Amino acid sequence: MQMLKVKLSTGREVEINDDVIAVLNEYIRTQMTLEELSKKLGLSGWEEAYELVKQVPAWVMWTPLPIYKKLV
Repeated sequence: MQMLKVKLSTGREVEINDDVIAVLNEYIRTQMTLEELSKKLGLSGWEEAYELVKQVPAWVMWTPLPIYKKLV
């Protein structure tokens, strides 16, 4: 399985690596806001964070990092 890359409408490309998955796992399981998510991922604002969440497959966000590492 190859690494996922998400291209945002702003032209920014986000590689879905271990660090990003850890932050997305935290986002999906807590009350983290889109503003906090964008800060942790180095995005320009909540709009980019929202677009990223929409484009990343749900199974990637819900799969714990140790299990995801075995898949990749």
